[in-house]
Amino acid sequence: MATENKNLSSYDNTEIPNAKNFRFGIVVSEWNSDITQGMFQGAFDAIIDCGGIKENIVRWNVPGSFELVYGCKKMTEAYEMLDAVIAIGSVIQGETKHFDYVCEAVSQGIKDLNVQGDIPVIFCVLTDNTMQQAIDRSGGKHGNKGTEAAIAAIKMAQLRKDARF
Repeated sequence: MATENKNLSSYDNTEIPNAKNFRFGIVVSEWNSDITQGMFQGAFDAIIDCGGIKENIVRWNVPGSFELVYGCKKMTEAYEMLDAVIAIGSVIQGETKHFDYVCEAVSQGIKDLNVQGDIPVIFCVLTDNTMQQAIDRSGGKHGNKGTEAAIAAIKMAQLRKDARF
């Protein structure tokens, strides 16, 4: 596994751009809410730890991971002043191919938002085989994917700012 020897929560905030002047959107799936709430908290805490301001973070909830793409699209349209959006979800393998279809659609949809839009959308969707794997990656023994996504969002917000003339 990619996270076997890596803690998703490890970062040095002295090497991360200061998030004080950035505005973030976070779209959170309500499905597997114990997992997604943990990832939201990890993302929120990392943004604050890197200088972000609570009032500059907007959160929207959507029913499931499949709805993240629409939620992120609408958020970028509603808040054009956002510097980055984080899509937080958790899809856990079941007995049917539903898992495959949802994971593929969400990853392609978020990719499309990045290609077509001006605001970076960060993929923070766990696609695990078991609930224990999701627990381990949402604040458990492998750290928190939400933290990792927040660091990526800060870096992409800085890149977006630097790329403007």
